[in-house]
Amino acid sequence: MKNSQIHFSERHAEIDLYQLQNLFNITAFWAKGRSVEDLSIAIANSEPVVSVWDRERLIGFARANSDGIYRATIWDVVIHPEYQGNGLGIKLVETVLSHPRMQVERVYLMTTYQREFYKKIGFQTNSTTTMVLYNQSHLDSLPCGDVQLQESLGA
Repeated sequence: MKNSQIHFSERHAEIDLYQLQNLFNITAFWAKGRSVEDLSIAIANSEPVVSVWDRERLIGFARANSDGIYRATIWDVVIHPEYQGNGLGIKLVETVLSHPRMQVERVYLMTTYQREFYKKIGFQTNSTTTMVLYNQSHLDSLPCGDVQLQESLGA
């Protein structure tokens, strides 16, 4: 990190998708092989999106989704291995949490091996929200029965 010029950005358009793809491939077993196209869609549908830069090099990233009042979820928190251990990850998550869209009752995140890191920021283990639905493509084959949709006509 010698001669670093670290800065944080919340501008979606500033993110180099190829650098982001590479950062995920280097850093996150759970995000290896994501396509540039899919990353673009995920970013477009997220707010806030925060990136961390050392000059022109993307070294960190996180994004979130929020309803703006009740719930929010943080996704895809990564810091390049060469920059870990310097407080950038904590500052990255705190930057996401300080965004106006994140001022909600509860903020969720999923982590496999980083519970202790998130506990430093104030997150708590929550064993009550453990359900997940993988790939919804199978829903088309579920029987719908005789569901009829009725249109309400106003007087």
